[in-house]
Amino acid sequence: MPTPDDLPTRRRFLSKAAAAFALAGMSCEALRPPRADRLNEARLFFTSAGRTGMVNADGTDLRWLELDVPGQATWQPGPFFPDGRRIVLLSMEPRRDGPGRPFEEYYTQTPTHIWAYDLESGSLTELATRDRMAVFYTPALLLGDERLLVQVVKDRVGQIWSMSLDGSDARELTKAGEGLPYGLSSSPDGKRVAFHLASPQGYQVWTSDSSGSDRKLVAAHPDHLYFGTSWSPDGEWILYQDCLYRSDPGHDGSDVCIGRPDGSEHRVLTSGQAMWFAATYGPPENRGGGSNQPQWTRDGKILFPRRLPGSRVPWEFQPARPDVDHFNRDYKPDLARGGTEICRLDPRDGSMDVLTGSDPPAWDFRASESPDGRHVVFCRARTGGVPAIWVLSADGANPLEITRGFEGRGADHPRWLPTPTWRGP
Repeated sequence: MPTPDDLPTRRRFLSKAAAAFALAGMSCEALRPPRADRLNEARLFFTSAGRTGMVNADGTDLRWLELDVPGQATWQPGPFFPDGRRIVLLSMEPRRDGPGRPFEEYYTQTPTHIWAYDLESGSLTELATRDRMAVFYTPALLLGDERLLVQVVKDRVGQIWSMSLDGSDARELTKAGEGLPYGLSSSPDGKRVAFHLASPQGYQVWTSDSSGSDRKLVAAHPDHLYFGTSWSPDGEWILYQDCLYRSDPGHDGSDVCIGRPDGSEHRVLTSGQAMWFAATYGPPENRGGGSNQPQWTRDGKILFPRRLPGSRVPWEFQPARPDVDHFNRDYKPDLARGGTEICRLDPRDGSMDVLTGSDPPAWDFRASESPDGRHVVFCRARTGGVPAIWVLSADGANPLEITRGFEGRGADHPRWLPTPTWRGP
């Protein structure tokens, strides 16, 4: 059995995927409500150069979220409230890690704040201020309109707590010392929660009810890093990925898996670590990254970035060097080759449709389907280049680059806004 020191550490204290959080600087008056004639159009959040933008799926009506709160260095979009009008935001003060201060020890000493932001009125309300247990809070999942699951890290020990929106009535969902839980998702009926646990025995996938009781182990093995969770539209499966981290310490590849929420069945849907897991891109002066995650479509298929045979990113992981920045890679563009393509996998029969491609190959990633099922958004980065956001039809037709981000400096972490149930002026 491995000791904690044998286990992967790069993701021990930062969730990048499962909730699709991305560091972004934002400021307030600027995000006006969508015009009435735009309300029913598919829209996206994305991040770029420390900003968060909104744009229509056809590339029109680009705006930047503008928030001006003293002492906040970065902001991240979190889960939407059920009304589709409000969103949870996370702000962070200047980070406490840096040169001479290792990431694992100092990052979670950074004070954070949780907010509710109203897209229609522009109002901003701070949440989780009562009975605060630590300086480091990150929102993990909304339980309806009344409660929030929050990752709390105190003295380098992380837990998930369920609390009222104001921070009161906090109840443990996971226990201290069993590992850092993140990558949370909710079942379609809202009754159960899935998450992965970075435990001393490895990265494991679990489900429980919304109070943390009736826990079921879905996937676990000391030689496998099981990462990220999302529920199938019918609630019958959990989607996650499997990285063979001992032979791949940089977590460049993984396989797509599904498991029954009660742990009765675990299926590996791809082979050869076919999925691109740890996205890395850009030149040294404008590098970026973050964990990729597979995504369900409305009809129960799976979108994921498949690596072309023999592909290699220009950023080479350095396993012999201490990781102090949660990146730990050297830029070697001469060694890079290949790329990825967005595929749609049917878990029922194993069939697969290729939706994207380019010549020469590029790195396509972060794909997700629009709420109406008509479009797919994804990021595309050329080798050594920054990513742009693209949208295509669900059948792979009509690919369109919609933005390269602020001043062409790259755009990442696209998220579809839910279909609004409100109307602006």
